[in-house]
Amino acid sequence: MIITGDALIGGKAVTGTGAGVRAWNPAAGQAIDPEFRTVDSAQIDQACRLADEAFDTFRALSDDKRAAFLDTIADQIMELGDVLVERVMAETALPRARVEGERGRTVGQLKLFANLLREGSWNDVRLDKALPERTPPRPDLRMRMIGLGPVAVFAASNFPLAFSVAGGDTASALAAGCPVVLKGHFAHPGTSELVGRAIVKAVEICGLPAGVFSLLTGVGNDMGIQLVSHPAIKAVGFTGSRGGGLALMAAAAARPVPIPVYAEMSSINPVFLLPEALKNRAEDIAAGFAGSLTLGVGQMCTNPGLVLAIAGPDLDRFTAAASSALVGGAACSMLTPGIAGNFARGVNQLAEHADVKTLALAPQAEGKGAPALFVASASSFLSQHALQEEIFGPASLVVACKDVAELRQVAEKLEGQLTATLLMDEGDLEAAQALLPVLERKVGRILANGYPTGVEVCSSMVHGGPFPSTSDGRTTSVGTGAISRFLRPVCYQNLSQALLPEVLRDNGSATWLRREGELTRN
Repeated sequence: MIITGDALIGGKAVTGTGAGVRAWNPAAGQAIDPEFRTVDSAQIDQACRLADEAFDTFRALSDDKRAAFLDTIADQIMELGDVLVERVMAETALPRARVEGERGRTVGQLKLFANLLREGSWNDVRLDKALPERTPPRPDLRMRMIGLGPVAVFAASNFPLAFSVAGGDTASALAAGCPVVLKGHFAHPGTSELVGRAIVKAVEICGLPAGVFSLLTGVGNDMGIQLVSHPAIKAVGFTGSRGGGLALMAAAAARPVPIPVYAEMSSINPVFLLPEALKNRAEDIAAGFAGSLTLGVGQMCTNPGLVLAIAGPDLDRFTAAASSALVGGAACSMLTPGIAGNFARGVNQLAEHADVKTLALAPQAEGKGAPALFVASASSFLSQHALQEEIFGPASLVVACKDVAELRQVAEKLEGQLTATLLMDEGDLEAAQALLPVLERKVGRILANGYPTGVEVCSSMVHGGPFPSTSDGRTTSVGTGAISRFLRPVCYQNLSQALLPEVLRDNGSATWLRREGELTRN
C-alpha cells in the first residue's frame, strides 16, 4: 500500500491545505517522505458533519453487524503485513518484536470489543413492566444504553498502534455506535495513514456510511481545538501530555454545549518497597525494577517513576543493585526529538536539585534517553511538589522514608495515578493494609509483586485513575469497561412494542437483562 500523505475524510483521500510535516526517523536522524499537509477548517468541518450524518445509521446496526465491522478492521490491519511493521519501526525506532506485539494487542482489543457486542451485556437492558393494579399505577419502563454521538480521538505518540488510529479509544467508540474523527499524531503519520486506510476499507466492505471514520492530518494545536469545539462532536478521547489534555478540557467546557473529555495525561506510578520484601530480596526486586523502568526506553504511561521505601541498609542494597543495573544502560533513540528534549531537561533538573542525590546516570545523548536514578528524603519530597512531576522516559526517583507512618504520609500527598505497586512478603501484610485505603483513593490499578508496565487487555483491566492521571477517574481506556465512556442511558416509558428498540421488546434480542431488578440471562 502506497502512503500518499493524504487525510481520509468520508472514505476519500483529501490533501490538506495548511503547513506540511514529514515523519522523522529517530534512529537515522532524518525525515521520511511523503509530506503530510495540515487539514483546514473546512476539511475538519466536513469530517465532523459526515460523522454526524452517519451516526443514526451506524448506532442502529445490530450488535452482530457492528461486531463484524470491528473484526473486519482487525483483519484489514493484519492484511497490511510487513508494510505496516516496517513503517512503524522507521517512524518510532521501536524494535520489530515490540511492533509486532503491539499490532497483536491492537487487533486483540478490536476483537475483544467485537465479542462484547455479541455477548450483549453492554446494552445494560432493564425492564420494569407496568403494574396497573398498584396505587399509584406503575408505568411500563424500559432502559438501554446508546452511543453519545461522534467522538474526536487524539492518537498517542508512545503507542503508534494500540493507542492510535485503531487503538482502544477508537475501538471502544466504534463499539458504542459512535463514528470517529481521529487526529493523527505527527510522530507517526505514515503509520496512521496505513491503519486509517485499513479502517476505510473495512467501512466499504461492511457497507457502512463513509462518515463512520475520518483521519485528519497535520500539526498545530489549533486543529485540535477546532475539532473539539465542533458542535457535531459529543465526546473526546485523548492520550498525551497534561498541558494538551487540560487545553482540550478547557475547550470542551467552553462550548455552548459542553462535552466530556476522557484524557490520559500524567502518572509516575509509585512502587512501594515494603520492609520484609526489601530485606529478603532487595537485589531481585532491583533487577525487576530496572527492567520495568527501561522497557521501551521508559516511554510507557505506567513507567515506575517513583519508588518509596524505608531508609536503611536494605534500601541501600536495593539502590546499589538498581544503580549497577542502570548505570551501564545504553542511550536509546526516543520516539521524537521533543520527547527526548523534555526527558533531558527533566533529568538535568533532578541532577542539579539541591535536595536530590544522583544514584545512577548513564551517559546521555541528543535525541536519546539513558537510564537515570535519584534519591531524596521524604521531607524534601513532601515540601516540594515539583518532585512529583513526571519525567517521561527511563528515570525514577527513590523517596527514603523514616517508617511506615511516613510512607503512608507520602502516599497521602501523591497526585492521582494510573497504578501503585506493592512489593511485599508475608510479613508486610500489616503495612500493606495501612496503605491500601490510601491507594484505593489515589490510583486506578493496585498490583502486588509485579511491575506496572504491561497492561493486559481484558474485561477487568482499569487503565485510568484520579486526576491528573486522567481527567475522569471513573473510567478506563483499556478493557471492555472503556465502552461506557461513550454511552448514555435512555428510558422508554409506555411505548408500544412497535416503537420500542428491538432489544427492549418483550421478545427482543437482549442476551442479558435486569428484569424487575433481577439480572437474568434471556
